[in-house]
Amino acid sequence: MNTHEIWINYSEDLKRFILSKVKDEATADDILQDAFFRIHSKIATLKDASKLKPWVFTIARNTMYDHFKALGKTITFDVVDVVFEDDENEHSERDCLPGIIKNLPKKYRTPLFLYDIKGIKQQEIAAQLNLPLSTVKSQVQRGRKLIMKGYMDCCGYTVNEKGKLVGEIKEKEDCKVCK
Repeated sequence: MNTHEIWINYSEDLKRFILSKVKDEATADDILQDAFFRIHSKIATLKDASKLKPWVFTIARNTMYDHFKALGKTITFDVVDVVFEDDENEHSERDCLPGIIKNLPKKYRTPLFLYDIKGIKQQEIAAQLNLPLSTVKSQVQRGRKLIMKGYMDCCGYTVNEKGKLVGEIKEKEDCKVCK
């Protein structure tokens, strides 16, 4: 797929996504243009075309983050903003994850998302959220434990002697989060 086709398929959705964060049409247009410049210049690096949609949304999200960082401001993204690919053929752990993360208390969800999904250093997260570093570290760890508990509650997983989740994924209609 080339940049023009990506524009036709995703530009309106990307603009709505950007506008939901910046609330200013002109700024949203600037960020969208910067995002498409990045998409155009990096399209050759996309290895799996089936992941195009999350890839373009990640670029837009990173472009917004960079825009605000350059202004000396911060912007946070909630887990709801993460785009997960749907595999309609088979129910998997990936189907449960968005719901489990979405149900986390925000004080755990935000640092966990910024650290594990966005890849931002914990020190930067602490500064961005105006929290002590030790608080961010403990919130990330507690968030991870709550995700494990979510899989245990949702899918009936258990924790083995090594502290790892084990079990088999339930059918979608039996899953407490996905149905």
